[in-house]
Amino acid sequence: LQPIAYKKEKEMRFRDTVVTLLIDNSGSMAGASMRQARAALITALQRLEPEDRFNVIRFDNTMEQVFPTAVDATPQAVARALAFTRRLDADGGTVMLPALNAALRDPNPEDAERVRQVVFLTDGAIGNEAELFAAIERNLGRSRLFPVGIGSAPNTYFMNRAARLGRGTFTGIGQVSDVEERMDALFTALERPVMTNLDALFPE
Repeated sequence: LQPIAYKKEKEMRFRDTVVTLLIDNSGSMAGASMRQARAALITALQRLEPEDRFNVIRFDNTMEQVFPTAVDATPQAVARALAFTRRLDADGGTVMLPALNAALRDPNPEDAERVRQVVFLTDGAIGNEAELFAAIERNLGRSRLFPVGIGSAPNTYFMNRAARLGRGTFTGIGQVSDVEERMDALFTALERPVMTNLDALFPE
């Protein structure tokens, strides 16, 4: 049977979203890849409005969060995140799992008012894909994961599968000149309405 009508219970937009921006600043990102990643993160931060909530997490063989948890995107908070981003440099090893788990951690899993989006900037130069895939499946919850592949030869196998497991999409950025166009396309998609809790009505 085909539905003859539907009832749209709630419509959500990017403005009803908690956005976690996860950036890889390990040594494999040195040079052009780090410049691309910084530019992409700056583009994302500059799109935020005060009604948004967000956080930024960076990792190499250590990890660091700008805020202990997601905060309102006030001008002061965004300025702090932008200053943090502009200071980032590539160094150290790549230990992705703790940062990915931190990004997926949801302190309010019953919150039906906001969609959780994780935007993940990396070249994917890791060797523990299976462990990371398992973590995504285990911890995704209500989040959606959007990997952004940085550099001329990112690990597209990892990022395409991570996107599928994370109910998101993969975006590739091959050079700095692509950053604005590709990030604008990604965030335009995230800002479109998402319909939730749909009721379909079928003929008797």
